[in-house]
Amino acid sequence: MDFMTTTTPSRTLDRRRRSAGFTLVEVMVAATLASFILAGILSSFLFIGRSGANVQNYSDMESQARKALELFAEDTRQASAITWLSSNQLRLTVNGKPHTYTYASGSLTRTVVSAAATTATILLTGINSPIARTDTNGATCTPFFRGYNINGVELTAIQYANPSAGDLAAASSVTKQLQISMEASRKSQTVSAATNTVLSARFILRNKRVTA
Repeated sequence: MDFMTTTTPSRTLDRRRRSAGFTLVEVMVAATLASFILAGILSSFLFIGRSGANVQNYSDMESQARKALELFAEDTRQASAITWLSSNQLRLTVNGKPHTYTYASGSLTRTVVSAAATTATILLTGINSPIARTDTNGATCTPFFRGYNINGVELTAIQYANPSAGDLAAASSVTKQLQISMEASRKSQTVSAATNTVLSARFILRNKRVTA
C-alpha cells in the first residue's frame, strides 16, 4: 500500500523570515548613502549661509560708503574755504563752522566744531587703504583726498605722506575740487572679505572764490 506525503510550509517560519533584520552589508550601504546625502545637505546649507553673509557685508559697505560720500559732497559744495592739514586730513569751513574730515586707522571721521559742542562721527569703517596710483613723475602715492584747481589739474604736491607747510598752504588757496579714492572691505569669520573700490566724483567748492 502506497502512502503520499504532503509538505506544508510553516507559517511561523515565513513570519520569522519576513521579520528578520537587515544584514551587515545592507546597514553599511545605507549608512554610506545617508552620509553622502547629509554631507551634501550640510554643504549646501553652509554655502547659502556664507553667500548670504557676503551679500549682507557688501550691502552694508555700499550703504555706508554712499552715505559718507553724500555728506562729504554736501559739505564740500557749501564750503567757503578749505584748509589742507595733511594728505589724509582737511578742514572745510561750512556756514562759518569747521568741518574736519580725517582718514586714519581704517576709518573716515567727520568732526564738526560749534559754539555748543564738538561732534565727531565715524562715517566709514573697514577702509583698507587709499587707492595707490602713479603720478606724472612716475612716483607711487596713496592719497585719500585728492585736490584739483579751477582748471581741473590735480595738486600733486599734497598727495604724499608728509607734505610741507608751504605745500599745504599753497594747495589750500587754489583748491576748487575734491575727490575721495579708497578701497573698503567687510569680513565675517566664516566668509571671505567683500571688497569695494570707491573713486568718487569730483565735488566742487561752489562758495570758494578761486581765480585761474
